[in-house]
Amino acid sequence: MDGQAARPATPAPAGGHDATEGTLLGGTVRYRQFRSGYRTGLEPVLMAALVPARRGERVVEAGCGAGAGLLCLMQRVAGLEGVGIELDPDTAWLAGENFRSNGRDDLTVLNADITGCALRGLLSDSAAPCGCPPGICRPGPLPLDYRFDHAFANPPWHRVNTTPSPEGRRDKARRALPDTIPAWISALAALLRPKGSLTLALPADLAAPALAACEKSDIGSAEIVPLWPEPGREARILLIRGRLHGRAGSRLLPGLVLHHAGGRFTPEAEAVLRDGQALFPETFRATHRRTRAFPSC
Repeated sequence: MDGQAARPATPAPAGGHDATEGTLLGGTVRYRQFRSGYRTGLEPVLMAALVPARRGERVVEAGCGAGAGLLCLMQRVAGLEGVGIELDPDTAWLAGENFRSNGRDDLTVLNADITGCALRGLLSDSAAPCGCPPGICRPGPLPLDYRFDHAFANPPWHRVNTTPSPEGRRDKARRALPDTIPAWISALAALLRPKGSLTLALPADLAAPALAACEKSDIGSAEIVPLWPEPGREARILLIRGRLHGRAGSRLLPGLVLHHAGGRFTPEAEAVLRDGQALFPETFRATHRRTRAFPSC
């Protein structure tokens, strides 16, 4: 990650893995990531800024990587309890190290598949894994006491017919099967409490299937936030935020321009990437008020 989101990295040992050490949010968060393979971009920091969490709530991130998104969210909002779910065991280990190095005993990482039925058993002591073959079973809703107020994810989205990355960890983190996006959205919706929020970071060309999958999983009141690379350029990445059982219509928000034409971050982007400012916090609460004031028949 570059610019204000992470300072220049320096080598650091990580349990036998070649890792680099840097910081997030203007130096307030210590952050290590593997030197090779998937490298953290701006998306986790920006996505975490859109999560409308408040003190005392529970949050979960699927595909949390080395924990950048959760660490940024916890730095912005005090008093949260967070869980990261990461399929790659080495990356899950590194996320745990990052949580510990930042003194985050309010964060836990699980080495698990977000779409696997074994996850229910890891999250809830009342639900044992069913033993279904991978790809056959989908996790059902958790008991209410174990669910989360907010879920967020940057799912794998590289299509299977694209050139694979020579680095296995990077390829696993980004490779998507045809049903990956719907499966992730369905699994995340099953972890939410009623009226809980789901926040996603996705390429713009996956907005339509993602919104369709949200509707199928009863995630409504969707808000779409384009991330403009520079003024006058098309947005390649979008943030999507919705609500379980939300009944308001979809909204296209103004979005965020990341860079000036010369390449410097805009003041609005720096406010998020350096200072940890939230993105569009009031629109989500306003949508909730409208939904409650005008319930569907």
